[in-house]
Amino acid sequence: MSLFEDTYNTIDEPSEGIFRDKGSKFIAYAYPFKDENKLKEIISELKSLHPKARHHCWAYRLTPDRSVFRINDDGEPSGTAGRPILNVLLSMDVTNILIVVVRYFGGTLLGVPGLINAYKTSAQEALTVANIVERTVNDVYEIEFDYLQMNNIMRVVKESEVNVLSQDFDMSCKITLEIRKLQVNELIGRVEKIEGVKINYLRTI
Repeated sequence: MSLFEDTYNTIDEPSEGIFRDKGSKFIAYAYPFKDENKLKEIISELKSLHPKARHHCWAYRLTPDRSVFRINDDGEPSGTAGRPILNVLLSMDVTNILIVVVRYFGGTLLGVPGLINAYKTSAQEALTVANIVERTVNDVYEIEFDYLQMNNIMRVVKESEVNVLSQDFDMSCKITLEIRKLQVNELIGRVEKIEGVKINYLRTI
């Protein structure tokens, strides 16, 4: 039995959900999300799409082991927006997802319980209509080798049916592979038996 989970659930394309309460409108946008650097770009796109909205609150959860997360209440009372959105991601056990909820204020205060319910429900709506998919946990390795070893390396790659992310075959050759966690030990073990090969672990995705 493996010590780690080999799969995780996420969404494969953006989706939307909406919730209304006492004139306020909450529009939730769920995105497949792996790169924290894209956050500002997504938020600014939504702000230009909804210039009259009062708040743009969000939460995301990252990495296959679901250990990275951040929340933002964007001016709503602390704990009433980002945390309920994150709790939806936690309860549905999904990761590599960003949810942004855009709020139009309807003139009537909803109070803390009302806000928590609105942000939670709109986030749930977005994920309910999303296509939830299972992904495998993969490690990315870079393998450097001499041109003379090309056939040996490519045979292992072909037999293992792994995903080739990039390859550079010049005087010295380099190939970047995405290998499912459960396959890593076997495949790297085979590669290590080939003479003059350098193996570098890059990241887990």
